[in-house]
Amino acid sequence: MAVLPKRKPRFLTVKSAVYLSPHMIRVTFAGPELEGFPLHQEGANCKLVLPRDGESRNDFEAYFGLDADEKVHPVRTYTVRAYRAGSLELDIDFVAHGDNGPATRWAQSAKPGSFLGFFGPSQKKIKEFYADWYLVAADLSAMPVAETVLEQMPRDAKGVALFEVPSEDDIREIAAPSNIEVHWLIHEDPHVASTAQLDFIKSMTWPDGVLQTCIAGESSVIRAIRDHLNNTRQVPRKDTYISGYWKIGLVEDEHQKMKRAEAA
Repeated sequence: MAVLPKRKPRFLTVKSAVYLSPHMIRVTFAGPELEGFPLHQEGANCKLVLPRDGESRNDFEAYFGLDADEKVHPVRTYTVRAYRAGSLELDIDFVAHGDNGPATRWAQSAKPGSFLGFFGPSQKKIKEFYADWYLVAADLSAMPVAETVLEQMPRDAKGVALFEVPSEDDIREIAAPSNIEVHWLIHEDPHVASTAQLDFIKSMTWPDGVLQTCIAGESSVIRAIRDHLNNTRQVPRKDTYISGYWKIGLVEDEHQKMKRAEAA
């Protein structure tokens, strides 16, 4: 039986890489490879295929025409931050947290001409806004999806947005509706689970009406917030997007395996 060639990603080229804050890098890709990119998918997941250290672009692209089944390139899940069809530009934000992870290492060294593979995007998480008020909460890993949701909300939306970051220098302007209260929580050590978001949510004055949420971040933090919202506050699950994006001590492949086991 013939082995089909690997599905090829889009091969994207870096136009620029800038630090939005000490722990957040925005990489902008540009070029004809972005022709036909789906519109209005800001906030959707995508898969990034990262070249191996020192791998040339020719070797990287050639690999996807081979029959070998061996997985040799790291693949990581990210969020489409912005796409500008007129200039064929795509923004993806990366957390800068040292050099342990392949995506972080790649982003911290990215410069014009750097490259990677791109699969996606999937469908964005929140497709309509219908609530009386909104609760948005994110650590650095989930800030891209949280920011896009805030940008897409009706301009008269009301609610609260929580951003948990490792330093005051990571606080920056967020394009939220004027009636969204934005709060910044400082948690210096991301390797230790935080209760700051949950504590804040528990202490909030709870408005009447339908609540819609966009909440994502470290798995143990998310689990505790989900329990409070669904079980204590009785918020219907259909109104809550809440997702663990990573877990302390696990790489992404291990975390995804854990999530699949929990969902089974």
